[in-house]
Amino acid sequence: MRPLRFVALGDSLTEGVGDPVGDGWRGWAALLADGLGPAVEFTNLAVSGAQTRDVLERQLPAGLALRPDVVSVVVGVNDTLRCTFDIHAVAAQLDAVYAAFTEQGALLLTACLPDPGAMLGLPGALASPLARRQRAVNSVVHALSERYGAVHLHAAEGAWITDRAMWSADRLHPGERGHRQLAVRFHAVLAEAGLATGAAPSPEPEFAQPTKSASLWWLATAGTGWVARRCTDLLPQLLRLAVDEMRHRARGTSARLDLGATAAVSAALSALSVPEAA
Repeated sequence: MRPLRFVALGDSLTEGVGDPVGDGWRGWAALLADGLGPAVEFTNLAVSGAQTRDVLERQLPAGLALRPDVVSVVVGVNDTLRCTFDIHAVAAQLDAVYAAFTEQGALLLTACLPDPGAMLGLPGALASPLARRQRAVNSVVHALSERYGAVHLHAAEGAWITDRAMWSADRLHPGERGHRQLAVRFHAVLAEAGLATGAAPSPEPEFAQPTKSASLWWLATAGTGWVARRCTDLLPQLLRLAVDEMRHRARGTSARLDLGATAAVSAALSALSVPEAA
């Protein structure tokens, strides 16, 4: 029998940023692969900075060509950090990706994620618009995961989010301990369903946690470039969103923003075609 094929799609989280091994990244998906069974072929197609459109247009064709037995699709945070954010597009693109893999017979793994504003510790007026966007993405992922029978991990909540030991210096990517936590939690869900037959990944780090000086050096070099690239794209719009947020708070109408986001999610999901019954 051929080895089980596990293919991972997504952005920097799945690429493994925050969990360095040698000259590259490892990450939760690679850690999970070892626990899926006795013989696993693992391919990581995730790319840092990827949005749902990138997964659909670039990663999906390569993933389908590999004909995976298990495929993870964890993406969406980068969409919330762009001035082009459109929940209708996110929903349509994720729907197309999920449908393509399930039609091919692959087991789909998905996850909802914490919002970046909270992870970065942004002030309320700046964090709230990002939180609203991430809740919208998570709502879409929840709905589509149920539609396509995905194994879904609720990673947008829990003590691991506030535990600084789980996170890398940039406060947006898990460190090794955080990546291991994701792998352990995914393995537990799969094992409970009888879909993971290998040993669970260890939750304990293999390598020493980076020192504070090393973390500060990363932030001053690579981290600065990461923030600058996203600020150039998002900051002008985020400031406008923050002003709008403060105006609604002053008028006592903040609930309208949440209702509008909820309505947009409902409209985006309603616009998707319903898959035919097998």
